[in-house]
Amino acid sequence: MKRISIGVIALCLMASCVSKKKYVALEHENGEIKSQLTKTTVAKEELEAKFSEIQSRVDAYNNKINSLTEENDAQMVAVGDVAVISNDTKKSMRETLKHVDPAKLSEAKTLKDSMNLAVSYNLQKSLDNNALNEDEDIAIDINETVVMISISDKMLFNTASYRVSNKANDILQKLADIINSEPSIEVMVEGHTDSRSINTGAIKDNWDLSVLRATSVVRKLQDDYNVAPEKMIASGRSSYHPLVENNSNENRAKNRRTRIVILPNINKFFALMGDIE
Repeated sequence: MKRISIGVIALCLMASCVSKKKYVALEHENGEIKSQLTKTTVAKEELEAKFSEIQSRVDAYNNKINSLTEENDAQMVAVGDVAVISNDTKKSMRETLKHVDPAKLSEAKTLKDSMNLAVSYNLQKSLDNNALNEDEDIAIDINETVVMISISDKMLFNTASYRVSNKANDILQKLADIINSEPSIEVMVEGHTDSRSINTGAIKDNWDLSVLRATSVVRKLQDDYNVAPEKMIASGRSSYHPLVENNSNENRAKNRRTRIVILPNINKFFALMGDIE
């Protein structure tokens, strides 16, 4: 009996040792799993942090690229010695040139030529009037960063007079609209005569006539069309800046003119003109 009892006790002790070993093993395994889980969580958080950092860098690069694109579009480029314009303006010019007479466009050899055509097209569209003869009554050009509109004498005045005639109202209204629409625009009005001398009670010579015509246009723009006087300059060139020789009635008619010199920011001016499209 005693032997049987001892055997039973030994078996119980062995069973207890086995269970304890399994418990310890399970505890160890559980600890390893928790440790691995902790490492996995930390690794996940690190990966998420790295991803977030990478995404921030990608967003920053994208913003920089977009910014560079905008800066490039707004970047100023020189047009020979004539003007400085932005790439945005060049794009607008290209769109405008699609409407220009192909025959005229084929004659444009430089960027300056193209800019002349584009601005002339928009200005002439703005100044469109069936009474105007494009070849004789009005001419538009760009030179040294300014836009010049040359209007024939017969469109503004009666012969040998400096009083602005009623037939000039329409064209002066349209010029005023252009001038008033952009604060950066300033205007110089130049009077030009032919070489024939004049001497009346009110007009001493061609100097007088050219200056009086310029001041008459300036006053008309100020009084009737609300152009700010501080934006305007009145000047006279007499007969000393002719377009052609004063050797025929036809040539003298070409030299009798008033030149409106618009001094704008070319980019703003072209953007303004482009709104007419």
